Amino acid sequence: MSDDRQQRLEVRLAETEDEILASQKLRYKVFYEERGAKPSAEMAAAERDFDHYDPLCDHLLVIDHNRGQGPDGVVGTYRLLRQSVANQHGGFYSADEYHIQSMLDAAQGNGEIMELGRSCVEEAYRTMPTLQLLWQGIAAYVFKYDIKLMFGCASFHGTDPDAFGDVLTYLHHNHLAPEEMRPRAVEGRYEPMARTTIDAIDARQALRDLPPLIKGYLRLGGFVGDGAVVDHQFNTTDICIVLPTEKVTDRYYKHYERTARVS
Repeated sequence: MSDDRQQRLEVRLAETEDEILASQKLRYKVFYEERGAKPSAEMAAAERDFDHYDPLCDHLLVIDHNRGQGPDGVVGTYRLLRQSVANQHGGFYSADEYHIQSMLDAAQGNGEIMELGRSCVEEAYRTMPTLQLLWQGIAAYVFKYDIKLMFGCASFHGTDPDAFGDVLTYLHHNHLAPEEMRPRAVEGRYEPMARTTIDAIDARQALRDLPPLIKGYLRLGGFVGDGAVVDHQFNTTDICIVLPTEKVTDRYYKHYERTARVS
């Protein structure tokens, strides 16, 4: 990515319905066309990924102004759902895959809780600067709404957990969330993450094999829940990430603290 292009990237929340539609089209391109997810007939006809949670969420966007203004420039997206909103509309969507009540109870009274999901970036923009820009946007959102805990599902591409056995084993033995706030995959969908003993894997190689998004969560102090879930619609094997925001890197938080004071 050229320096000129990088300077023209902006991260902000979607402000119009057309920008949300653009984020859904990007999700369709990445999840369905690129990674083999199975769309409904309605999604395929519209070439958009959507569900009933979209109207409830805020949609974080990366926009390349070289490509166009607003919806024409959307090259990255994240979907954000706060508990104060979710509670009014039936709860979080991760509850379809994980028991999360103990985590919510453990965090109760300590500030807002936020679910992260539907993260994707257009192929040509999958660079560290783009990911950092998304995290800067998340950090600003965290600061604005006093969010103390973030969580959500992160994915491996494919539906055979044994294909990621060493990595899942590494995560289970090294990054399991504290018991009192540990999500657990729902019965009937639970896949053990400890596919073998920790001594049987090359931990360094497992760390290298982690998808960049999951590796990024771990660098920010994230934990994983108990058990993986195979999602045949999205052609993925999912794990649950738990990320206390107090562990988000100081450079993001302090930057937005200073910004808030100035404004």
